[in-house]
Amino acid sequence: MKVDGKAYRTIWLNPDGWSVEIIDQTKFPYAFETATLRTLEDAAHAIRVMQVRGAPLIGATAAYGLCLALREDASDQRLAEAYEVLHATRPTAINLRWALERMRKLLLPLPEADRLSVAYREAAAICEEDVEINRSIGAHGLTLIEKIAATKKPGEPVNVLTHCNAGWLATVDWGTATAPVYTAHDRGIDVHVWVDETRPRNQGGFLTAWELFHHGVPHTVIVDNAGGHLMQRGQVDLVITGTDRTTLRGDVCNKIGTYLKALSAKDNSVPFYVALPSPTIDFSIEDGIREIPIEERSNREVTHITGRGEDGEIRTIEVVSSGSGAANPAFDVTPARLVSGLITERGVLEASREAILSAFPERMSPAA
Repeated sequence: MKVDGKAYRTIWLNPDGWSVEIIDQTKFPYAFETATLRTLEDAAHAIRVMQVRGAPLIGATAAYGLCLALREDASDQRLAEAYEVLHATRPTAINLRWALERMRKLLLPLPEADRLSVAYREAAAICEEDVEINRSIGAHGLTLIEKIAATKKPGEPVNVLTHCNAGWLATVDWGTATAPVYTAHDRGIDVHVWVDETRPRNQGGFLTAWELFHHGVPHTVIVDNAGGHLMQRGQVDLVITGTDRTTLRGDVCNKIGTYLKALSAKDNSVPFYVALPSPTIDFSIEDGIREIPIEERSNREVTHITGRGEDGEIRTIEVVSSGSGAANPAFDVTPARLVSGLITERGVLEASREAILSAFPERMSPAA
């Protein structure tokens, strides 16, 4: 994607050949800054405090985090320690575990002297694969938008509602839920995005709106609870969200509030699609509600908010009654029965065990 005419990815290797640069997403939307990761601890911190976020990007960052750990010590013990440190940073996004297991499986059989160079090559490969996967998601999702566009009168946009940030900033490039939107926009299709603000961290208002603006896509930020209202009035043609973990039977776990959008979509006959790269599918579980761990984040994210005042200063303020308790589950699970389809790199699938296994049979093999 481009920022002020310059092409960027969210993570890349620096010219020194070993340190890793990331876009610091805690600075949005008020500043565009990068940060350098030089140690395992830097990588773990970046994931934990959400300098990087979004399931695919978390996985890519974890892969590079292992590389940084092995620079100091390439022993089995160090590899095991680094795996545990990174795995503990975020419990819900399955791409984190997927990337770490892929790296460990490749590296463990190798002599210590060979591990570092192979690790960097594999981390780079994970990044390149993510870009191509998301590009394919954009192509397959484009067909859904094209069908709706064909029914519109001249000048009427296709209205897409999304939740949280499943865009370029959540992946290495392109995004998942936004990939079809960017592809359609670049093809000249008139498309407009309703952007849920996504409390409590405002990833929609801070991140999705920022990247849509810089790509030139028409969009409108709305409060989280406005989606159902818009659907009732025929102002939403389809919903596309991302997911941090999808079960074998097609349940999807995404940012808190996604389930409510799916219920509203079902009640108003609005198609509800989920865009996901295959590494986001957890082939080891089926029941998302019972089996997916839901991250509980700091209550302070609910009780306080950071923004820019009219004087231009960035400040954090309390937004609830002092002394009130707060709960902050970061994700919820949308059952497969509410999902119109899964937009993957291998096509738009039914949200079912049969469809997922048919599209990705190799993931169930002993060698997977």
